[in-house]
Amino acid sequence: MNSIIKYTLSAVFSICLFIIILISSVQIAVYWDMERYFKNEYVKYNVAENISMDINDIMYVTYEMMDYLDNKREDLVVYTYVDGEEREFFNEREKQHMIDVKNLFTAGKNLRIFAFVIGVISLSIIAFKYKNIKTILSKGFVSVSTVIICISIILICIIQTDFTKYFTIFHEIFFNNDLWLLNPKTDLLINIVPEPFFIDTAIRIAVIFGLMMAVCFILSVVIILIDRKRRIL
Repeated sequence: MNSIIKYTLSAVFSICLFIIILISSVQIAVYWDMERYFKNEYVKYNVAENISMDINDIMYVTYEMMDYLDNKREDLVVYTYVDGEEREFFNEREKQHMIDVKNLFTAGKNLRIFAFVIGVISLSIIAFKYKNIKTILSKGFVSVSTVIICISIILICIIQTDFTKYFTIFHEIFFNNDLWLLNPKTDLLINIVPEPFFIDTAIRIAVIFGLMMAVCFILSVVIILIDRKRRIL
């Protein structure tokens, strides 16, 4: 019974750590080196030419949009120049959709805070009740991350067969309306972040997430091996 409690707490901590790493990976992928990443994407997909905007104006809109998602500005009333004429970049449908996106970002941050609190509680109980805390946490993380890695590989294999299909399913799960269905002829937002942009961003998130998980996994394995060697000696 004691072992069940011990490793259940370890598993809970590991799941919380997984959530924190995943949400942090999304945030890092989107906001880290934003100037270079977004500008490269815009050049790669000829965004400036497609919507008749200067790349610097697109970057201005991008920074305002990302500040909005990060709760650093209250609205998306953003004026810029399109085809040489000053106009508001986001129309009403786009603004309503971005409210939903902002709520999703906020929910992710709140989930990370919740996971952090639960993780600290689990860690505190383990530290209070048991001596070999590093080994307990490491075994729990290796077990949980092995399952997560297997599931992730399966999901990646499935999604890469038809990204559009599963990108649509993602929107249907996380949005309770059809505001995300934008028209490239009337909505500029879908033109600056086309589907290939999301594919590249998903890969960027996966790489960051994979590296962070790999570091934790390797560290956990090393701790387990050191503990086994100590026991043998």
